[in-house]
Amino acid sequence: MRRVSAAGLVALLVLALGGCSREHYDERGKADAPVAKGAGEDSPAEVYNFPDGFGNLATKCVGKGKRGYATTKSVQVEDEDDVVIIPANAVIVDDPGCTAP
Repeated sequence: MRRVSAAGLVALLVLALGGCSREHYDERGKADAPVAKGAGEDSPAEVYNFPDGFGNLATKCVGKGKRGYATTKSVQVEDEDDVVIIPANAVIVDDPGCTAP
């Protein structure tokens, strides 16, 4: 009986943790985009949190004279039959204050 319980627990853990794999996120389009040879500019962005129901905003310099802005996806639920998903957006604008190459 203990073998069955242990085997059941192991199977449950494998199933539960299997959803946390990198492949799970890659397949669903939720992982970060790959960076050439694992290298790239990795400085933190400035993040502005908005109240629930609104997408958050992140911004940072993304090259000489360029600033990137990105929002998170937002989900609005009016009721079970009325769910509105607002997609994430990204934009790059000229910013002379960005001097990084």
